[in-house]
Amino acid sequence: MNEDALIDIEVVFALEGYCWCVPLRVPAGTTAADAQARSGLSDICARRTGQPPAAIGVFGRKIGRDHVLMSGDRLELYRSLVVDPRRRRRERAESG
Repeated sequence: MNEDALIDIEVVFALEGYCWCVPLRVPAGTTAADAQARSGLSDICARRTGQPPAAIGVFGRKIGRDHVLMSGDRLELYRSLVVDPRRRRRERAESG
């Protein structure tokens, strides 16, 4: 792969009611950690939730920070769960 080539990606972080999306043009070979740092969204996540991102993924699939991104990838910053989804489903089922 040509290291001088640039690829287009986006980095996203969402909260209920709002989503931040930062398009980036980065060198081929850029890792998820590098893109996360360039986007500035980790700071927004920490300010809004009180914690850094709990995990990261590409199109809903959890990845490691050393994952090399491809052109067109959407790097997603995940926050910690507020409520266990199984508990929430059980509560909804019980209520009706």
